[in-house]
Amino acid sequence: MKRILTAVTAAALTIGASGTAIAGKAEDTLNIVWERELENVDSYFNTAREGIIVNRMTWDNLLYRDPQTMDYVPLIAKSYEWVDDTTLKFELKEGLTFHNGEKLDADDVVFTYNWVADPANGVKTQQNVSWIDSAEKLGPYSVQINLKEPFPAALEFVSGAIPIYPEEYYTEVGPDGMGLKPVGSGPYMISNVEPGREIVWKKFDDYMKDSPKGQPQIGTIIQRTIPERNTQIAELLAGKADWMWRVPADQADRLSSSGKVTIVNEQTFRIGYITLDSSGVTGDTPLKDVRVRQAINYAIDREAIVEALVRGKSEVVNAACFPSQFGCTDDVTTYEYDPEKAKALLAEAGYPDGFSIDFYAYRNRDYAEAMMGFLGEAGIKANLNYLKYATLRDKIRAKEVPMGFMTWGSYSINDVSAITSHFFKHGSDDLALDDKVKALLDRGDTTVDSAVREAAYKEALQIIADQAYWVPLWSYNTNYAFSNDLNFTPSADEIPRFFTASWK
Repeated sequence: MKRILTAVTAAALTIGASGTAIAGKAEDTLNIVWERELENVDSYFNTAREGIIVNRMTWDNLLYRDPQTMDYVPLIAKSYEWVDDTTLKFELKEGLTFHNGEKLDADDVVFTYNWVADPANGVKTQQNVSWIDSAEKLGPYSVQINLKEPFPAALEFVSGAIPIYPEEYYTEVGPDGMGLKPVGSGPYMISNVEPGREIVWKKFDDYMKDSPKGQPQIGTIIQRTIPERNTQIAELLAGKADWMWRVPADQADRLSSSGKVTIVNEQTFRIGYITLDSSGVTGDTPLKDVRVRQAINYAIDREAIVEALVRGKSEVVNAACFPSQFGCTDDVTTYEYDPEKAKALLAEAGYPDGFSIDFYAYRNRDYAEAMMGFLGEAGIKANLNYLKYATLRDKIRAKEVPMGFMTWGSYSINDVSAITSHFFKHGSDDLALDDKVKALLDRGDTTVDSAVREAAYKEALQIIADQAYWVPLWSYNTNYAFSNDLNFTPSADEIPRFFTASWK
């Protein structure tokens, strides 16, 4: 039987008596700041993107998704195969250990998968684990994962949302203990947690040598929660912090011109779109006519808005998905800016003088107002209703929003099932209710045959574009600001990987 060793010991104090954080290359200490409090470090009991960052740093999964190629490569596993549409088999690497010295083998994998699959254990994001039926031990380093039904996106969750936990330690301490003294097998080990305020990582010297994550380079990484963005910027400029993100474009420009920090912009999986009530569930509006929906697509100059407002690496998207996602294709009907064509289509539909309609949004008011301006030029008077996200989401699901400017980040899942299937399979966010689209998406979502999936998704996306059920807008982007001494490369999935960072 495996022996539980003493959990990771507490780190030396990282804040001196003066309250000044240790930061920088000279101390081999990377000090990162973000604004959101993480309610629990345990990966299965938080829903924030910051929790995903902590997950990747501290724990490893069976597989790893390469952020550049988007390929799934073995991590804890040394190989894997689809036995059939509902069975995955993994052979594990030998000689791996957790941060507390506990050996990592099939028992830990089977324990983790069976534990998270049990609804009684209350994993917060159930969609991450609800596809799992059970896990079986085939040998000391061999496991089988049984799915409830065909779920081709399973590898995406295997590689991201299901880190492997040490069976004996987690059985003993549970989520509360894991949240205060986390034990993983990833490139960095957590040595201190002050909930909602600070996390300290130390490089794990015994990390697997052939990991696709690479080897950790920086000795200590400290995360501090600073809710005020201006305070974050002040600390960055003063050298008390080395990294921050989500810097607004105007502030990024000023920081870049200072010469004191590096600014890097990267697009994200999040895209903007306008949802249109084509099925009439919100009432008898002009949007039931496909020509009106096409006119709306032609009326908005998306390129101009991206260039003037969204900026960065953002790009116009033409399909109801993010371009890198499996099954996504831009080879669909596209709508270039053509206000005259928009007016002609409106006249053909019986609205030569245009019409008035309620238009909802929850973010980027300047983007919304720019789109309203273009619609007005085509004759469509959009009456802005600007709400909080939760309120607008609930109104859409209550079928009270004929036309709404929304965004979706797909939970950084690189598969169209995380976006197209979410919005067009007669769920609570589907305003199109197209039976053929739903059938095609069902076909793509229930087979592991890549060719069948791609064909089904392509046909579904083409219908969505032809019928103009959405107005796909653009991808979003994020500005990262960090010390000139730091080598850091962001990725489109918006998951900073500090285990790949190094000092210059």
